[in-house]
Amino acid sequence: MKAQRLDASAPFGSGPEAVQAAIGHLGYVQIDTINVIERCHHHILFSRIPDYRRSDLAQVQSGDKSVIEYWTHALSYVPAGDLRFFLPAMRTYRDNPSAWFGSVTAKEISAMKRRLRDEGPLSIRDIDDDELVEKTHLWASRKPSKRVLQLMFYQGHVAISARSGMLKTYDLMERHFGWERAPKPATEKQVTAYLLDRALRSQGIVSLDSICHLNAKAKPAIRDLIEARVKRRQLVPVIIEGAEKVPHWAEPAALDMEIAPSDTVHILSPFDPLIIQRKRLNLFFGYDHLFEAYVPAAKRRYGYFALPVLVGDRVVAAVDLKTDRAAGKLLVQKWNWIEEIGAEEKVRIDEELGRFERFQLGV
Repeated sequence: MKAQRLDASAPFGSGPEAVQAAIGHLGYVQIDTINVIERCHHHILFSRIPDYRRSDLAQVQSGDKSVIEYWTHALSYVPAGDLRFFLPAMRTYRDNPSAWFGSVTAKEISAMKRRLRDEGPLSIRDIDDDELVEKTHLWASRKPSKRVLQLMFYQGHVAISARSGMLKTYDLMERHFGWERAPKPATEKQVTAYLLDRALRSQGIVSLDSICHLNAKAKPAIRDLIEARVKRRQLVPVIIEGAEKVPHWAEPAALDMEIAPSDTVHILSPFDPLIIQRKRLNLFFGYDHLFEAYVPAAKRRYGYFALPVLVGDRVVAAVDLKTDRAAGKLLVQKWNWIEEIGAEEKVRIDEELGRFERFQLGV
């Protein structure tokens, strides 16, 4: 709760500065395509910034250029100041492109670089001279240029300079940032320390799995660094009831911190950093979240896009919501109580639901 900054009403303040601070503290904010309600990157920021405006995120991405999109465990917003920790991954994509991009040639990349230099930033909609092909995947495009731009993004040739919904505008990386000289890539040891420090900051108490979420190859180096820090008394082992055999660690200052009771109410995204690691969520909150968007309707328990409802430090409900934008309403598809709560807590949930609806509708 406290490490995720969900124990206070406005921990980062307001405006673009708050967006930059929130992403900086969390380390990443996931991006996803599902939009039955507002997309998760806006939702995650709204949960921590009460006065959040979508234009604030656009400002820090396209105006201030203090955040950038790249891949963590998923496509995410990350602080631009952390870019050097992702440069080694970009270099790996240049040296060993994945099979998904195997058909993209060096000639096509060179041609796209020239086009961007000549025409300026481009979205896939701006490219109207492609010879269309048949889709090879549900999420693929008939425009070959899309795959070229995607590979160039992973390789670090281009940055996503702007986003409208899921439509991305690409620009040459050096022009987007106005570099005279590109930042120096972090070393392998520096990347390892970055991953550990990011987890300690945003999670408080960490395990190998929580540090290396969907990044198992990082575990050996992280384990060695943890052992070194324990020897230097920079980290201390923590035993979690119910998971005594799973090693956890924390910084001594985190364990000495006084944590005041919180009665804040949040309707959280299933992609929120507090929710996304399901085993960790169950361990600390006793709640097993089900993401059922890809489950047949008849087999769903919580609903298509259920959102956990957090009251203080308890997940008390899971509510399946849908925004009817044409009618200007937020629809409750299904409500599941996880815990019994009192009348006052239900009033606060109703108030938060109203605030959430206004955010969905942009009012």
